[in-house]
Amino acid sequence: MSDKCYRLGCDIGGTFTDFVLINDRTGEIHINKCLTTPADPSDAVEQGILELAKKVPGYVPMLDEVIHGTTLVINSIIERKGAKTGLIATKGFRDVLELGREMRYAPYDIFAEFPKPLVPRRFRLEVEERVRSDGEVLKPLHPEEARKVVKELLALGVESIAVCLINSFENPSHERLIKKIIEEEAPGLSVSISFEVLPQIKEYERTSTTVTNAYVKPLTGRYLSRLEKRLESIGVEARLFIMLSSGGITSVDTASQFPVRIIESGPTAAVISGQYYGKLFGLPEMFCFDMGGTTAKSCLIQKGTVHVAPTFEVGRVQRFMKGSGLTIQVPVVDLMEIGAGGGSIAKVSKMGTLQVGPESSSADPGPICYGRGGTDPTVTDADLLLGYLDENYFLGGEMKLDKEAARRGIEERIAAPLGISFIQAVWGIHDLINETMAAAARTHIAEKGGNPGLVTIAAFGGAGPVHACGLAGKLGAPRLIVPPNAGVGSALGFFTAPRAFDLVRSHKVGLLGADFSEIEKIFQQMEEEGARALAKTGAAGEIRFERSVDMRFIGQGSETNVPLVEKSMTEVKPEEIRNSFDRTYAALYGRTYADSPVEFINFKVRAALPERLLTLSRLERRTSSISEAVKGRRPAYSAAAKDFIPYTVYDRYKLFEGAKFTGPAIIEERESTVIVGEDAEVSVDGFGFLWIDMLHGKNDLQAETPQIAIN
Repeated sequence: MSDKCYRLGCDIGGTFTDFVLINDRTGEIHINKCLTTPADPSDAVEQGILELAKKVPGYVPMLDEVIHGTTLVINSIIERKGAKTGLIATKGFRDVLELGREMRYAPYDIFAEFPKPLVPRRFRLEVEERVRSDGEVLKPLHPEEARKVVKELLALGVESIAVCLINSFENPSHERLIKKIIEEEAPGLSVSISFEVLPQIKEYERTSTTVTNAYVKPLTGRYLSRLEKRLESIGVEARLFIMLSSGGITSVDTASQFPVRIIESGPTAAVISGQYYGKLFGLPEMFCFDMGGTTAKSCLIQKGTVHVAPTFEVGRVQRFMKGSGLTIQVPVVDLMEIGAGGGSIAKVSKMGTLQVGPESSSADPGPICYGRGGTDPTVTDADLLLGYLDENYFLGGEMKLDKEAARRGIEERIAAPLGISFIQAVWGIHDLINETMAAAARTHIAEKGGNPGLVTIAAFGGAGPVHACGLAGKLGAPRLIVPPNAGVGSALGFFTAPRAFDLVRSHKVGLLGADFSEIEKIFQQMEEEGARALAKTGAAGEIRFERSVDMRFIGQGSETNVPLVEKSMTEVKPEEIRNSFDRTYAALYGRTYADSPVEFINFKVRAALPERLLTLSRLERRTSSISEAVKGRRPAYSAAAKDFIPYTVYDRYKLFEGAKFTGPAIIEERESTVIVGEDAEVSVDGFGFLWIDMLHGKNDLQAETPQIAIN
């Protein structure tokens, strides 16, 4: 038996870096948190690993895997700290990054701003070439001209080059020629060609995605290389894996080549964790809610499965306004993100009203109560003053909070300017952030055809359990669950994610005129590429391939994804696919148009290895009665009473299977605190999950906590 029985998950967030260490033999879990180090995120990674070594001596040589999620890529885009990048485009398409889809995200705002392209115009050069939409070469690319353009970009001092030519997804010969010339002229220079990054139709999206990949590729490569060396320097010999935005895990090599695929690396993990718990407990409709220090992320999980969207935006000018950012067309878990976290700043708006977020105090300087130089009142400051947090037990007592400084900050910057009482100010901050999250959640759930009155909310993050009951009350959700170690829920999600890789290839052809043997060759090529990507992870097992196709009515502007049966396309009849398309389309839009012809646009493959499941350890019976888990009582604010009332404080580590109690209650663990109002009941299962039933939805629930669906 191998001695390497430990796995480590490391999630770098905007405020904290979270660590989860799991022993696969015993199921024992150890956790740690430390403040993120924005200047060099690997500093916090090394610090956290060494701190864990003090708690679990000798674990480092026994590490089998380190699974990492990082905000480095998205931060480098937002802060414009990527490489000096050049773009080579087909003549006439130099300005596609600015033209985009020629749509205004705010049509009535004549001063609306758009994000500046990652590549300035002087670094965007053209070549004379043209490929038809069917792949036929209309105008050949002359190597001499291509070499001249490459030399011009090198003379401008570019550190990375993106190549995106018209219709190269059907015929990449010209892109490959330019790549070969770049490698001859500047060996070792970072190169991204669109056929490798995104061989997919839609010129703007393909160019934007390829340019983004080129922009962050050198930085990501250097960071991952430096991280590997730092891990080696402290004795870590484990394999390093990176979380993909699509919910899978990949190798460092693949992440370095395609860093655009790890932009939403961290936020994805908590959603994957929620999906795992949904399957574990047989909960088909879940709303995963992860509230950290900077943002709140949420996702509706339907029929036990997370939806993966084909596109998303980064670097928005108006942070949470769709259409104001850079479009990235890679698979990403379909989550919603808003500027609502423990560090969200409260202030008086220009209209003289209370405003909370989206700006955040982040890790440096952080909320006022952190005592690190912060002067802006935040949600965490309000939660502390409402009695929900214990200033002497934050992070298990490792970080003392300054309650009086938080009080002065809110009185001076919120209560006095607004002419309201101190209590109105602190409760207003807490309640307003809950309402902001609830409004966004209602929209997200409605867009997916869900019903907030039927979902089970799963709360994660350091601030999530503090606000989960308030959110559930505003949504009308009947139940929520809070897993053990919820404060590091994202890092736990790494252990439930499969090694997987998603591929796409555009080939526009009508259903009735399609050559299904040619389509089968396209699928086989993608499956071979997916197998090569998974081979780099070093993991064994039979690869599972999931095929699907994006289809649309001929002339339509958007596509509908249709899963395909697990058999060769040469064995599939056109009417089978047409029937599947009509069923899917009707389910989404209420009707279909059976007489209108349809066409294929994109062919997709997901290659995945068997999941390495997370083993949950059962609770030990340490107490004989619920009274032994009571730490005491402290006053905290009650919205119903509109005053401070006594809340019973429980030590989560002393709760046992079958324990039950009602609110008002505060349940404390080192990384997070659960607030339970008077309108809720709590029960504890054998794995330490808190099941909180909201009294407004009790009649809709089963009398018993759901049993485990799988072992």
